[in-house]
Amino acid sequence: MRILLIEDDGVLGGAVRDQIAADGQSLDWVQRLDAAGAAMAGAAYDLILLDLMLPDGRGIGFLKKLRLRGDVTPVIILTALDQMSDRIEGLNAGADDYLVKPFDLSELSARIGSVARRYSGNPNPIISHGGFLIDLASRTIQRDGRPVQLTSREWTLFETFVSRPGQLLSKAQLEDKLYAFDAEIESNTIEVYVSRLRKKLGAQIIQTERGMGYRLGAP
Repeated sequence: MRILLIEDDGVLGGAVRDQIAADGQSLDWVQRLDAAGAAMAGAAYDLILLDLMLPDGRGIGFLKKLRLRGDVTPVIILTALDQMSDRIEGLNAGADDYLVKPFDLSELSARIGSVARRYSGNPNPIISHGGFLIDLASRTIQRDGRPVQLTSREWTLFETFVSRPGQLLSKAQLEDKLYAFDAEIESNTIEVYVSRLRKKLGAQIIQTERGMGYRLGAP
């Protein structure tokens, strides 16, 4: 999942960035609304984390403009504004969730997962795929009742396939899910992670369409 964080507080932004990285997700962090617009013009995001009070304007206005132009990217508001009227305004403007500062970073991870599952069309965190039982909330996999250990990056890649069953995903699309725009990416990174998933989950779990990309296969 690739996430855009719009937050001008350096301490909080750094903490959120580190949490998202620990979860194995890709995050681009900007501190102004104009920079957010530029980032969205150059990348497709799966979710936006939006502060409401920014140096060059209010996040609510930014959110309303997104929705008016038909942009349905999920948005979670992160703000110190904790009045009920503020929450109602944010949700009515098109936010999918509203988290009041200060918040626990593990709760943020849980809310991100919950919103992402709703947008994928399956809010159920438990998915069965062949002999695998996949818990998207706890980020765990069992194969025939026994746990399979994945690194955070391996999990993120596998979750990308699971959330798009049968869909062909290009190498560039997968790189977008794993890395922020300023990250250095080795040319064979996706091939390496696909190979690791196959070793842990079975040779047929990821199918290769030569010259086109990859898709989720049979266990």
